[in-house]
Amino acid sequence: MPLTTVQVGRRVKLVSVEAGQGLKGRLAAMGLVSGVEIEVLRNSPPGPFLIAVKGSRIMLGRGMAHKILVA
Repeated sequence: MPLTTVQVGRRVKLVSVEAGQGLKGRLAAMGLVSGVEIEVLRNSPPGPFLIAVKGSRIMLGRGMAHKILVA
């Protein structure tokens, strides 16, 4: 399921990124790689999407977050 469907406070694992190599590389540089645990901190449309990964907070655009598939 896309990351944008996850409710605030839930923890999920990243399964894959459905995007081109450029975006995959940018997300990997931020620690968003397959198997990493993500906690959703803010998911209030139409604003940005805020997550916690490995002790860091990362703000993503909704379009980017929609391309991240989680379980």
